[in-house]
Amino acid sequence: MRTFTISGNKQTPFLNWLVEGIKDEFLSRGYTFYSAPEENIKLVFHFIDPEKPRPYRRKAQATFVVSVMETSQKSENIHKSAYPYLIRSLANHLMYILHNEDETTDIYFLTPEQGFYKLTYRKGEEETFFKRIYERLEPLAASQLVIDNDFYDDLPEEMWNGDEITRSLSESGKKLDRMNLLPAPFPLEEYLTPRDMRHLKKLYGIGGLSYGNLSARRDSESFWMSASGINKADMKTVGEDFLLIRGYDPDKNAMKVSVPPNITPKRASVDAIEHWMIYKEHPEVGAIVHVHAWMDGIRATEINYPCGTIELAKTVAELVRNSEEPSRAIIGLKNHGLTITGTDLDDIFERIEGKIIPQVPMF
Repeated sequence: MRTFTISGNKQTPFLNWLVEGIKDEFLSRGYTFYSAPEENIKLVFHFIDPEKPRPYRRKAQATFVVSVMETSQKSENIHKSAYPYLIRSLANHLMYILHNEDETTDIYFLTPEQGFYKLTYRKGEEETFFKRIYERLEPLAASQLVIDNDFYDDLPEEMWNGDEITRSLSESGKKLDRMNLLPAPFPLEEYLTPRDMRHLKKLYGIGGLSYGNLSARRDSESFWMSASGINKADMKTVGEDFLLIRGYDPDKNAMKVSVPPNITPKRASVDAIEHWMIYKEHPEVGAIVHVHAWMDGIRATEINYPCGTIELAKTVAELVRNSEEPSRAIIGLKNHGLTITGTDLDDIFERIEGKIIPQVPMF
């Protein structure tokens, strides 16, 4: 459903001009505009006051919110200055508008997990400017997030204490920890207060942020995966640290997870849908590792879809399919990190040793 609305206060002539340009562009592309919020609205442009950045109150989880704010204050670190506004407004995206002394305007686009990039507007470039905004935002707004879990307390008793595969995950988690990667492509703990971190977790339905995740195939129908927001260096408990992912329910848009009875399980990583698609298509893939890092000379996705979306999972699966050796592929996720397949976890870590670049390039 291609619907959108605009909310909040447009306090300056530039913002009013921006609103009309965005509105005309999206209408010309087949979107329907609602002057008042609807329950199933797909896209919201939410203009926030920098002094009091209040969130837009979604009526549906699928609503994609782009917060918009304007400033003329220079900063040595734009990302550090802008990022808290993204979180405090509980948005999926932030357009941070900075007016320059040379009469140009830079619009920085930020997302919670994928860094930032910018567009520059110069007078006379209205047509191409609004087209570029549409091309940046529409694929993200139209994407489908998979963050729900269906838990089944039917895990066989002989697996309640794990198996050889969970033990290999535990050892690989220690290797991942020793790589000393940031929990995201930037140091979140320096940018956000504890309250803002709680907002970030609330927005994405996650247990916490981490520097990546890993999984290993159990059989043709299921795989073990590290849970969301855990300490990968200390994985011990089935249902809390290790989760058995046994499928995806398209009707509920949820991952199916088997856990032991009488346990309060942790959530599956948002990347579970991506891992599931790869395992389903490639029986020869025995393990997958995702890290917030980079490597030179790799193929990467062209659009920075949010993690946990069907669209990102399909794009990565396609790149794996078209790689020279799908069972040993290294795929870049634009502005975010890497997804690496292997015959097993040892194979993956041996191949990437000494080649990982901690800083993810932003473009």
